[in-house]
Parts: sequence; C-alpha cells; structure tokens
Amino acid sequence: MEQLGFEGMPQRLYPCTPTRLSAWLDCPRRYRMSYLDRPAPPKGPPWGHNSLGAAVHNALAGWWRLPLARRTVAAAGTLVDRGWIDQGFADETQSVRQRERAIAMVEAYVARLDPADEPLGIERTVATRTDKIAVSGRIDRLDSRPADTDTELVVVDYKTGRHLLTADDARSSMALALYALAAGRVLRQPCHRVELHHLPTGEIITWAHTAESLARHLSRAEDIAQECAAADERMREGLPADARDEIFPPRPSPSCGWCDYLRHCPEGATAAAPRRPWDGLATT
Repeated sequence: MEQLGFEGMPQRLYPCTPTRLSAWLDCPRRYRMSYLDRPAPPKGPPWGHNSLGAAVHNALAGWWRLPLARRTVAAAGTLVDRGWIDQGFADETQSVRQRERAIAMVEAYVARLDPADEPLGIERTVATRTDKIAVSGRIDRLDSRPADTDTELVVVDYKTGRHLLTADDARSSMALALYALAAGRVLRQPCHRVELHHLPTGEIITWAHTAESLARHLSRAEDIAQECAAADERMREGLPADARDEIFPPRPSPSCGWCDYLRHCPEGATAAAPRRPWDGLATT
C-alpha cells in the first residue's frame, strides 16, 4: 500500500556513503548488484592489491593505537607482518615479496612521523546531514595541526596503489570533501585541508578546499543521491527483471576488467578482458 504523505512533512533523508555514490556514477548495474540485489551475485576472487592495502591500513591504525613508547619503526613492520592477508596472489612467492614490499613502505612512512604527534582520530567514522542526505564515512586519519592563528583539521587518506597521484586527485575527490565537511561539523571546527599520503612513493598530495568548493561537492553528492533514491525506490516497488537495465544500465569501459561482477555482465565482458587477481600489484 502506498504511504500517504502530508503537506509540510520533512523529506526522508537518503542514507549513503561516498563509496555508494561513486558506485552509482561508475556503473548503475554494478551499484544494483552491490547494494540492492538480494541475494547479491557471487563476486570474483579477492584482489591482491586490496589485500595489500588492507594490511597496510590496519597496520598504520594499529601503530597509532600502541602506547607511545612502543611506536617504533620496527613495530610498524611487525604489524604488517602479523596482519598480512594472504589472498589474491599468484602464489606464495608473490605473496611473500608483496608482504616484504608492504613492510618496507610502512616502515619508511612511519620513520618520517613523530610518534608523539597524536592524531585526533584513527579510522574515525564521521557523519553529517543536509535536508536531502545523511552521509557518513570512515577517515583513515584526522589530524589537528598548527595554523596561522589557531589549529586546523586535516583529513588524511592513505593510498597504496601503483599509480602516481596529483593535486587534482585530492581536489576532485568527493569522498575527501565530504569527510572534511563531516569532520568539521562533528568537531565544530572548519576543515578544509585534505591529503593523500601515497606510501609507495612517500609523496603527500595536499589540497585546501574553500567553503565554496566544499559546497559544490556536497551539492553534487545530493544530486547523485537523488538519482540513487529514485532508482532504489523502483527496486522496492518490484521492478521486473527485464526492465532493470532501464533504471540500472551498464556502463561498459576498459575498467570493467576490474569489476567484481564481470562474470554476470555480458556488456562488461565484451568491453574488457578479465584482470587476474594480482594484476593491480606493482612488480617487484
């Protein structure tokens, strides 16, 4: 039965994460398979680069949670070793080499940190809402650093991929912008600076948003969320299987080779050959 609305009732907020919104932008069919299909279609095998990235992120979070006296370079490497995720690799030899590479990059990164410079948050979940969306996400690290007259909040995102990053990656990231907005509102302090810390190269890519640029990212997120909400509602209404591509069309591209649902998507399989689970790893 259709629920009746009443004039003046507040609009129902659309709960989302930046990852969910990006999935819709990338490919509505993949979005449907990820978030709406029940049961969800089986995914492909685990990715080696995801295993490496998760092990590095977990180790860095664990390092900051150690007592100050134990925050050493060697401890960071030990955390990677103990928390290694042995999935998505061609064989044991490749897994061992990638583990050694991950240990080396984490130790090199931690060697440049001040263990006493306590972050405001590690793997911290932040959230905010507008009159259209309720958005939340988890920040790798949230810093408070000295500024000209006070302190400033800085959103830090760890990156372990093999591709080099530029300031445009930080500037254009809707996720980082939403994290900055949410962190600022949660802590009642403006947050404009976002950073990508690329561990393979040691590069730190920084972007300082303005209030206007953050507002543009938020407006874009609201627009995407409205599209998602309308599509979600069609599914809840019992959208016939033969009509799903009208609402959730595939967007085939060369990146389809990396999709977890490639086996279920003829258009994607035509657009790109499937990638091997270890193809996203840097060669050593």
